[in-house]
Amino acid sequence: MDWDYIIVGAGSAGCVLAKRLSEAGHKVLILEAGGKDNYHWVHIPMGYLYCIGNPRTDWMYRTVEETGLNGRSLIYPRGKVLGGCSSINGMLYLRGQAADYDGWRQMGNTGWGWDDVLPYFLKSEDYVDGASDLHGAGGEWRVENQRLHWDVLDHWADAAQAWGLPLVNDFNTGNNEGVGYFRVNQRGGWRMNTAKAFLRTSSGKGLKVETGAHTRRVLVEDGRAVGVEYDRGGEPVTARARCEVILSAGAIGSPQILQLSGFGPGALLNEHGIDVQRDMAGIGANLQDHLQLRCAWRLTRAKTLNTMANSLFGKAKIGLEYLLTRSGPMSMSPSQLGAFSKSRPDLATPDLEYHVQPLSLEAFGKPLHDFPALTASVCNLRPESRGTVQITSADPHDAPRIAPNYLSTEGDRKVAADAIRQARSIMAQAPMQRYLPDEMMPGIKSDDDADLMRAAGDVGTTIFHPVSTVSMGANDAAPVDPQLRLRGVSGLRVVDASVMPKITSGNTNSPTIMIAEKAADMILADARA
Repeated sequence: MDWDYIIVGAGSAGCVLAKRLSEAGHKVLILEAGGKDNYHWVHIPMGYLYCIGNPRTDWMYRTVEETGLNGRSLIYPRGKVLGGCSSINGMLYLRGQAADYDGWRQMGNTGWGWDDVLPYFLKSEDYVDGASDLHGAGGEWRVENQRLHWDVLDHWADAAQAWGLPLVNDFNTGNNEGVGYFRVNQRGGWRMNTAKAFLRTSSGKGLKVETGAHTRRVLVEDGRAVGVEYDRGGEPVTARARCEVILSAGAIGSPQILQLSGFGPGALLNEHGIDVQRDMAGIGANLQDHLQLRCAWRLTRAKTLNTMANSLFGKAKIGLEYLLTRSGPMSMSPSQLGAFSKSRPDLATPDLEYHVQPLSLEAFGKPLHDFPALTASVCNLRPESRGTVQITSADPHDAPRIAPNYLSTEGDRKVAADAIRQARSIMAQAPMQRYLPDEMMPGIKSDDDADLMRAAGDVGTTIFHPVSTVSMGANDAAPVDPQLRLRGVSGLRVVDASVMPKITSGNTNSPTIMIAEKAADMILADARA
């Protein structure tokens, strides 16, 4: 059966595209390598603990051993389920800064400035406080207040204000400087993922969703993408598209599929016996990610999740509270309180983001400590370091080589050292001193740059925001143009976080949804032309 559009990846971008294109009257096939999102932990907010590192919902990727992380390899979660990363992420609704998008436009990406993209954020938004100049209401993407409260987080916010940050109610106005509680993509205490928000609300009669469909390659004939080859139940299947093939497989999946299809660095493709359709060095290059530095303190006389969740009574209370009211710790996003600040005063906008949590643990997936504690992870929002995503064989089932190249520039290492100092400075303010905080991570007593940079390598971990591996740009060095069309072939677009020319100054999920909203309008405009 021929389709008008084939979308590869039913994640944060793909689900949006599937709804918009099918409701415009087109026949749309969307392929998802993972399964349905009918796993109960997908929908319970705290369920991310059981979805990340679970092959049912996660691609189970790892990075290479990173020099900047003192030889450590990190887990690299990516959603392998309907809804993609929106089914396993932290649910934080953040757009970044107006300067991010104005910067994209200044790089030659016409139509991608803040004033251009804001209407697309509003288009799908259903904001808890209703419509305004900066927020939308009635859309598919629900944004709500969090449904729990911790005194220790209020006191950290007080400390951040004593340090010099303003208290803010909304991080999404264009300049996110300040401290406040994150808004979350939830509805009534349940996770909101893009499968629920967009796929299940689509009225398009020509939409087909196929799960367990692992795309092998894009089919190209006479310089035009005409379809895809994918595995279904272990058997190869071909599907053809009359209008376009759209890759929405994410910042790891999309460059991998393009390389398997013959688009990428020629030497890499030749090494794995793949015919080169077009030698494109930028496909799989320019990987950017937010590296968070986990700073944690042991506290005295504080109520935190550590002590609450380390007893049978506490666990029962947590479960009962969620069952009866859809609130409490089981409704938690991984981070509740946030802050955006500058690592040095001469910056125009914040370059640091804090994720503050009333808990501590040795590493993700490990048990909570059995004493009260607080973690204030801080990340560099605009890293200079650039990494790569590269296929490791011609087999589409083999994981690619992911090398983020964290802390590979002197500038990034300097920001890391200053970020640790700043986190300590906030904890040293009077509102937090009531808890007699004792630093556990990084834990070193030194204030020397070299020592703090080394400590950053010890405690740094991904915050799961890979972007820019098929970045858009105005010149031929960029793999896709500002219309998100792959250069050198017709009928093929990339629509996901991989097209960002530079990472946004905040969490990347909702900006990816915005990209899909804007892309849908561009695709439909081309179809009418």
